[in-house]
Amino acid sequence: MPRRTLKNADPSIPGSPRYRFHRASGQAVVTLSGRDTYCGPYGSVESAERYRAAVSEWVARGRRAPEAAALPLSVNELVLGYLEWADGYYRDPAGGANQRELWHVKRALRPLKENFGRTAARDFGPCKLEVIREGLIAAGLCRGVVNKYTNRIRHAFKWGTARELVPSAVWHALSAFENLKRGRSDAPEPEPIRAVPDGMVDAIKPHVGRQVWGLIELQRYTGCRPGEAVLLRAVDLDTSGPVWLYRPAHHKTAYRGKDRVIALGPRAQAVVREFLKPDVGAYLFSPADADREHRDALHARRKTPLSCGNRPGTHRKARPEKSPGERYTSSSYRRAISVACYKAFPVPADLTGADAKQWRRDHEWHPNQLRHSFATHVRRDFGLDAAQVALGHSSADVTQIYAEKNLALAAQVALKIG
Repeated sequence: MPRRTLKNADPSIPGSPRYRFHRASGQAVVTLSGRDTYCGPYGSVESAERYRAAVSEWVARGRRAPEAAALPLSVNELVLGYLEWADGYYRDPAGGANQRELWHVKRALRPLKENFGRTAARDFGPCKLEVIREGLIAAGLCRGVVNKYTNRIRHAFKWGTARELVPSAVWHALSAFENLKRGRSDAPEPEPIRAVPDGMVDAIKPHVGRQVWGLIELQRYTGCRPGEAVLLRAVDLDTSGPVWLYRPAHHKTAYRGKDRVIALGPRAQAVVREFLKPDVGAYLFSPADADREHRDALHARRKTPLSCGNRPGTHRKARPEKSPGERYTSSSYRRAISVACYKAFPVPADLTGADAKQWRRDHEWHPNQLRHSFATHVRRDFGLDAAQVALGHSSADVTQIYAEKNLALAAQVALKIG
């Protein structure tokens, strides 16, 4: 039957099906799981109430038809519904989908689908979760990652329990499943993140662009997170005092209602001034700017006359698959440092195989280590409380992870007392 589609839907239910006009009968109709449900005379109060009731019941059943809801929900169906929810729930600091977290969620749920996808969700329990965990350990994942992945699997069943898709007994049983303890499993322990020596940082300067080096210097002088550094804009800066204050528009703990203020001293201010732009809403550290400067530098070194060969801007793809973005991401920033480490610390010719890989691991660092270095220096010179405030931590216990203990002080105590 021909229908006239109107842009009417229940705004309280994201992605709800449309409230439409059925021309042949004059009734309101909504399609749920491929089947039409008639709600009464189109435009009437009764039809609107029936529409909302039908859609609400359909959503409560996990967006499944009544006949399908009568069948036991499979693990595959639970995972599909959970992934749809996670796609709208997990957001990055800029407000878009958090692709990194979604990647980890999908990777954690992959062995669940492969091993027990067709199993009824109500029949899943700790013994089956143990099978998945043993597979993760056999794959070589460290203890922390294994615990995080099993927690994500449990969270999927918690999500299903909250929506009455899975019996609460399943969630209670999975809650009793304990995480791996240090030294009590075959899973390898993760290596602790250490502060990076200044010499290793300075060594990569010739191998990174001006923008990446600016990010490195900003982290060195402020201890901010990589995700906070790449989001810096002039509009987020308060330059009224001798110490500038940077309030990131988005940060790691914003969803908890916490404020984040980063203090910029004279050296950090000098770094930022170099990248200030007339547009206060533009990101200061931009890959597009870096690409433009790189091309200008190549053109300045050009020896071929302009009348010969390619002219600037002509030898480019009309529709490139990927263009430089307006700002760095935490991942692209880390990759730039990784490539620079590869160039700055070439593997000696006499090292091969496992020895070469170990050399590479020993001579590569990542942006989070700059935060650890900053925390260690602040704790050594100003104490733990100052490090806690500078890093923006709510608890000193978290700061202990970042700020390495001052062993020199312990040595002084040992010389006097020990």
